[in-house]
Amino acid sequence: MPKQKDLKRLVRSRMQKTGESYTGARAQLLAKRARPKAAEPEPNYAALAGMSDESVRAKTGRTWKQWVQTLDAIDGASLRHRDLAQRVYEDFGVPDWWSQTVTVGYERIRGLREIGQRRGGAYEVSKSKTFPVNVGALYRAFSYRRLRKRWLGVAEFEMRTATADKSMRVTWSDGTSVEIYFVGKGASKSQVTIQHRKLPSKAESDKVKQFWSERLGFLATVLVPEKTARG
Repeated sequence: MPKQKDLKRLVRSRMQKTGESYTGARAQLLAKRARPKAAEPEPNYAALAGMSDESVRAKTGRTWKQWVQTLDAIDGASLRHRDLAQRVYEDFGVPDWWSQTVTVGYERIRGLREIGQRRGGAYEVSKSKTFPVNVGALYRAFSYRRLRKRWLGVAEFEMRTATADKSMRVTWSDGTSVEIYFVGKGASKSQVTIQHRKLPSKAESDKVKQFWSERLGFLATVLVPEKTARG
């Protein structure tokens, strides 16, 4: 009965707008209801996840669409990040690093985080750069205060832990956290990766990303002349 009353109300409303007879207005409304709804375009899962389908399929055996279907089936959006990553690792046999990648991509697709944002709401920035020096020289550019000041400027931090030529964990002057990793790539080539965490907003993360891009560019101008002078 309620549906029938709603239909009559809609018919009378249409009659007033179009001047149609009751029978004509009713027929038009029923025909409109019978038309199939246009299918919504499928989301661009790869763009939402921040990684191509080809890459994730090559390493995990599934495309992003297939991962969404798989993780939706276990109600993945309701799980904590750590628990979901563990399920991807244990239940679906995805290697550790890629289990994290799949979990983060899925959370982005389901609107639980943005690119560069952690599940709790904070943002983080990751920046890497390779230099034509050995890993010891690269590490010293971060660990020696006088040398560091030449490329990092007045920015200061508190060292929490450090492993020579491998990693540092520091607290930035604004209380945010920075992890720094060093990898040797031969006798005269090495890479540093900066992970700046606990940033409060997307705007701040964009600002910090630009900062590290500029500072690592300055570091290249400091390291290369030193290498040339010592060579």
